[in-house]
Amino acid sequence: MLEPDRETRREWTDAVGAFVEDFVAGLAKAPASEPAPADLTEFLAEPPERPGTFDDLLATFGRAAGYAVETAGPGYLGYFPAGGLLSSVLAETLAQAVNRFTGVADTAPALVAMEHAVIRWFCRRFDLPDGAGGVITSGASLATLAALTTAREDRLGGPDPLGTIYVTEHTHYCVAKAARIAGFTSAQVRVVPVDDDLRMDLAAAEALIADDRDRGLRPFFLVGTAGSTSTGTVDPLDALGALAAREDLWFHVDGAYGGSFQLTDRGRAILHGVHRADSITLDPHKSLFLPYGTGLLLVRDEARLRAAHAADGHYLQDLDREHDLPDYGDLGPELTREYRGLRLWLPLHLHGVAAFRAELDEKLDLAALVHRELSAEGNLEVPLVPDLTVTVFRSPFGDATTERLLERINGTRRIFLSSTRLDGKHTLRLCVLSHRTHRAHVEEALDIVRRAARES
Repeated sequence: MLEPDRETRREWTDAVGAFVEDFVAGLAKAPASEPAPADLTEFLAEPPERPGTFDDLLATFGRAAGYAVETAGPGYLGYFPAGGLLSSVLAETLAQAVNRFTGVADTAPALVAMEHAVIRWFCRRFDLPDGAGGVITSGASLATLAALTTAREDRLGGPDPLGTIYVTEHTHYCVAKAARIAGFTSAQVRVVPVDDDLRMDLAAAEALIADDRDRGLRPFFLVGTAGSTSTGTVDPLDALGALAAREDLWFHVDGAYGGSFQLTDRGRAILHGVHRADSITLDPHKSLFLPYGTGLLLVRDEARLRAAHAADGHYLQDLDREHDLPDYGDLGPELTREYRGLRLWLPLHLHGVAAFRAELDEKLDLAALVHRELSAEGNLEVPLVPDLTVTVFRSPFGDATTERLLERINGTRRIFLSSTRLDGKHTLRLCVLSHRTHRAHVEEALDIVRRAARES
């Protein structure tokens, strides 16, 4: 039976609720990582012909979820933490339960209005003009593809072997991936040098664009990064935006990690110039602490986004498409999409924007603490002052020692860090971002790093 009775539904719901409560309550003491067993046979079983037992299946899921890096916990300081804010989890449960179709507004106009209000609010936070809009996506990768496709259509009129895109070595690889999907070759993705602080070199960008024009190419897409993945570094957005305007390039800002810091006074200063963007990508599952699978694309002119993606079919003739609400199926690659608005709408309305601002300010403070403390540690090199909440460091004794340092740190299973390469050197990253990570957790992490550095 696919439709359980009321009593069974309540039993299942209660069991899930108890699981969630136990899971969240246990995060403070949970290991930061748990290696999987060598034998995964239990998790490779095919679906049976006869019904299973909900409690048994929930227990299997719990064991499977336990063999992982604990990305929801306070000790996760690698990559970009995604806290999985509980209010957003509950919002997603509600959205999936009612299962409304929001690819076109006519089938659920009030829900689309709620989602639209959130998107317009983000546009105002970034000082985008009237006519701005966007779409909530599964992540910044899909948002980047939509932005690049829009720029391609708007600036080039379609796929063009002469079109050129400008990034740095620290631009997220989702841009190169989107370029490939959108019909561009790797040679059309031009890598601009960076300065000593790893920011896009403005003069080098200007020279490369001019040289490409002289060679008959068609520069059209300039990417500024608002918080790079390796170091959290922010490019000179205001100057790059001005350059894009002079050269008639589409200016795209990758704010997947750093964009949400626009809610804070310090963040607005660091991201100065982001208002010049033609498109901005955000990942609320990073710096707004929401569950994975929550991305956002904002565009200066929603009409251009629609022009690049809208389509139609005879089977849609019964819909009312003359209204003031967006049809999200016309604003990106997806036609069928779940109702994503509630996972943002409910937390923002329930907690209030000030709560998110306070969390982001706390993370900036904690990152500054990490940088000060690690810079004072004689057994470490700290090559950069963080723009946001990523601190990078390494052993002065070479890559092998740095690799052992990471093994010792993560081997404690109290915290989890990640690594990258800077100037060809193995370098560790410590990113403070989860809403569950506070000063006591950071101080514990610093103690672990210090001990590991002195043992290396």
